[in-house]
Amino acid sequence: MAEAKTVTRMFDGGLTMSFHKVNCPPVVGNLSKIRSQFRTRPNPCFAVQMSSTLVQTDENGDFYESKKISGSSSTELKSQPQNSLLSQANTVGIIGGVSVLSTLIFLEKLVWWSSRNGEECVPFVVCSEPALDGGRRPVHSSEVNGEHIIIQNLRQKRIFLEKSGARCIVMPCHISNAWHDEISESCLLPFFHIGDCVARELKEAKLKPMDAGSSVRIGVLSTCETIAVAPYQQKLQNQGFEVVLPDKETMEHILMPAVESWNQRDIEGARNLLRIAIQVLLIRAVNVVILASDELQNILPREDPLLKKCMDPMDALARTTIKWAKSAKKVHRKT
Repeated sequence: MAEAKTVTRMFDGGLTMSFHKVNCPPVVGNLSKIRSQFRTRPNPCFAVQMSSTLVQTDENGDFYESKKISGSSSTELKSQPQNSLLSQANTVGIIGGVSVLSTLIFLEKLVWWSSRNGEECVPFVVCSEPALDGGRRPVHSSEVNGEHIIIQNLRQKRIFLEKSGARCIVMPCHISNAWHDEISESCLLPFFHIGDCVARELKEAKLKPMDAGSSVRIGVLSTCETIAVAPYQQKLQNQGFEVVLPDKETMEHILMPAVESWNQRDIEGARNLLRIAIQVLLIRAVNVVILASDELQNILPREDPLLKKCMDPMDALARTTIKWAKSAKKVHRKT
């Protein structure tokens, strides 16, 4: 059993961050208005209290808090098992994905957006061990076995989060959501699928087809041609959207070179190539282009007009999560 780091963040008169070390198995209407509403970062006035806790699990998966270290209190030792780390009715459980940075960016959105206007931040617990190796569906039997191992480990992380006190589960990872059905099997908690969140917001935006007599078309750009696209393609089609993907030439000669240029710090070259890739889809009469890869985020500057036609799926997942958390908190207060 490898040890994975988890992070819990909760409010109790102020912001508290805790870093937990636990035994965890290894992982072998107006869209632009909706988007811009959440981009401004507030300037919070609450105090920040830092603390860290080492937590171990026994053979039954119960938690033992072995040591607690706080910036304002002395070391405290405990030996009694805990039923869960968190007890709030709106605690969010987050399964970290391939990219640590992507997980942290999602957490930043969850914290800032949920604590607007002096409101309390959504309480959450994170289990993150970014050792996934993906990008396509497996072909050979050995790869299928590897995929099974990944799914099993992600499912065990979900179970760990449930035991930690999470009341809903999210995965801010494009690749992990391709196995959402398998990971969520037997889960009794709300488990938000990133594709559902995107499709729901686009449906609520009441978009009009660019071409008369056709369906509303949604473009999807991803550096992982198959596995990362699947979660969006199916969910969008279920909502009646026509999904448009880049052709092979666009992938090989425009999109992938854009990422390579960015990695080589050719900023302007990367931006120009990504603009072309987006324009290729817009020419095909798509209403919105979903940027379904971490590598594609932040290439274009925020003021770039093309971003008004693009959507970051993590934004939709964060908004859905915050909406659920606030609703669950209200229901809990009434009961």
